[in-house]
Amino acid sequence: MQKRLRSAFMKAKRIAVYGRVSTDAQNHASQLREVRAYVRRRWPKAEVTEYLDKASGTRFSRSRLDALMSEVRQGHVDAIAVYKLDRLGRSLQHLAQLIGEFEAHGTALIATSQGIDTSETNPAGRLQMHVLAAVAEFERSVIRERINAGLAAARDRGAKLGRPPTLDRHIDAAAKLSQKGMSGRKIAAKLNIPAGSVFAILNRAKINRRLAVT
Repeated sequence: MQKRLRSAFMKAKRIAVYGRVSTDAQNHASQLREVRAYVRRRWPKAEVTEYLDKASGTRFSRSRLDALMSEVRQGHVDAIAVYKLDRLGRSLQHLAQLIGEFEAHGTALIATSQGIDTSETNPAGRLQMHVLAAVAEFERSVIRERINAGLAAARDRGAKLGRPPTLDRHIDAAAKLSQKGMSGRKIAAKLNIPAGSVFAILNRAKINRRLAVT
């Protein structure tokens, strides 16, 4: 038992270095120079794997980040080192989600240029993690408040919210068939919709024509 614990303690750290640039015109060199030097100083015998993406920060899927998270979920990464947090998360919400996964799988997060280190060797690490999660929750509440305010303003202007009625796509076809003298039930059979829906569509079309005339 003690031998197993000793071997686990002496096991080389598995470090992932993550970098992202937004365009092909940019390169990872500037941000990686500092991160690589930090990793070499702190974990000189570590197993280091680099994951480099070229993608917009708002892009939902990034192939190398996805590959990194797959390794995290399998418990294969002890720490992730990045230059800045905005290289990693698309938003505060996304960053909070990632931090939650890192914590669940025992993976530390280090942002070398921002003094962020959530590893167990850093006494302030847990506090930093909680602060990041709290800021993310604050942003979520602000976004919800803005969305609700926007919806309320739209309703006040008389805007119709939500998806358009599914029958709207049949209005033109039903009107044309009706003009040809086809009955409501025959129109319903041809369009494969209930007869009541056909009559509702035709009544709406009549109302719209009256409003257009007036």
